[in-house]
Parts: sequence; C-alpha cells; structure tokens
Amino acid sequence: MHRDKALHSFLMEKTWQLTEDWYQSIDKSKATGVYASTNPKTIETLKKQNHEFHEHFCEVFVTEESKFLKDFEKWVLMIAQDDEHLNTPLTVIMKEFFNVQKQYLNLIQEFVNLHQGEYPQTIIDAWNEIIIDTFNKIMTWFVEENQKYSEEKLIAQQEMINELSSPVIALNNHMGLLPLIGVIDTQRAKYIVENTLEQCTEKEITHLFIDLSGVLIIDTMVAQQIFSLIETLGLIGVKSTLSGIRPEIAMTAIQLGLSFEKVSIKSSLAQAIGSQQ
Repeated sequence: MHRDKALHSFLMEKTWQLTEDWYQSIDKSKATGVYASTNPKTIETLKKQNHEFHEHFCEVFVTEESKFLKDFEKWVLMIAQDDEHLNTPLTVIMKEFFNVQKQYLNLIQEFVNLHQGEYPQTIIDAWNEIIIDTFNKIMTWFVEENQKYSEEKLIAQQEMINELSSPVIALNNHMGLLPLIGVIDTQRAKYIVENTLEQCTEKEITHLFIDLSGVLIIDTMVAQQIFSLIETLGLIGVKSTLSGIRPEIAMTAIQLGLSFEKVSIKSSLAQAIGSQQ
C-alpha cells in the first residue's frame, strides 16, 4: 500500500539536499562527538554516511521489506562500529535520527502538495506510518549492534590489559618472573592462572618467581587461586618462589588454612632471585 515509484523518484532526487540541509541544521555550538568535529575529512565522511542512509532508506517505497532490511544491514553495521560514532553519546545519535525522520515526514507533505488530490489520505497516512515504523526498526537495530560491538571491544581491551598485566618474563636458566601489580579480582586471578600455566609451558620455565609486592588488594578467593596456581605449577614440574607478601595477604592465607610449608618464600624479589644465583 505504501509503495510508489513516483514518491521514490521524488525522494531520490532530494538525497544530497537532505544531507546538506541536515548537516547545516546541526547546532555546532552545542554539538558533541562526531557532529562537533571540525576535521574536513571527518565532516566529509559524516556527510557520505548520511547520504548513503538516504540512498538505502528511499528504497522502502519500492522494495519488499525483507530485501530492504538485508540491503540496509551493511550501513547499520558500518555506523554501529564506526569509531567516531562509538565516541558519540547514543542520546545524541538518536536525536539526529529523529531529525532525519522529521525531514522525511516534511518531504511527504511536500510531495502531497505537488500532487494535490491524486492520493487519498489513507495512502498518505501509510507513507507517514512506514517512515516512523522503519526509523524505529533501524534505530533499535543500530543501538543493539552498537552496544554489542562496544561490549566486544571492551572485552577484547580487558583481555589485552590482563595479558599485559600478568606476563611471565623469561630469565636465564629456565627461570621466569611473574610480577603481579594492582588489584586482583576473581576474574583476573582466573586469567592469571590460565595464562601463567600456558606461558610457563611455552617458555620452558622450570622455576617461577611470583612477586606480590605490587598487589594492593586480595580477597580470599584470589588467595586460594594463587596457592592453587603454585600447586598446579608443581604438578607440571615448575618450582615456585613467592616474594613480596604483604602482612594482610599472609593473614588472609592463614585464615583460609593455606599452608606455606611447601612454598618457597622470600621477603623481596631481589632476595628470591639472588638465592638462585
């Protein structure tokens, strides 16, 4: 009911005008994120992205819905994963979606005025309804993909941080060093255990120095995992030496009933490494 080739042609002729009018309507004094950029290349890319939106959106008036949405997917994913848009608040992006939606509703009225009496109100209402409904679908789709990609990116960054913050450094004579710093929560402790076992095997470490002098906070679960790591290292033939144990960490271990009898302990890393030379 809403498909009309004449309307489609009318809108397609307006795509660049829509883009330029939209960009000029942005209040640069209040804009944030990608919309506030003064970089000519960024502005050019933003306009191109907006124009590509129009080229896809106009097809809603001549294309079957499933194909229309499939063709729109590439644009949605591109914008959802675009660094400039990721650094722009979602509320600001949503506002611009609504501004573009208003442009289309105004163009429908302009088209109707040019064709007085040619279209019944039911058709005009169907056009307005399809614009609002389609914008809702695209906006929801964009938000879902944007959040999904942001979460994946955050997880990847966290994994990189974990890897960089728990490296096994190979020393001479198959010895290695695991310097732990900062706050170790349960999730990071689990990663440390898995990463340390893997790196010790890869680097053929037979004696690992685990330095805790840079650890600020440790809870009971983390203390258990560190001692579990030492036991597991022993099972694969890696001897461990702990150094830099703070009094509060020692108290936590004692309260848990963790035994230090089979663990080599030195007061400092220098002392630990020195004892092996």
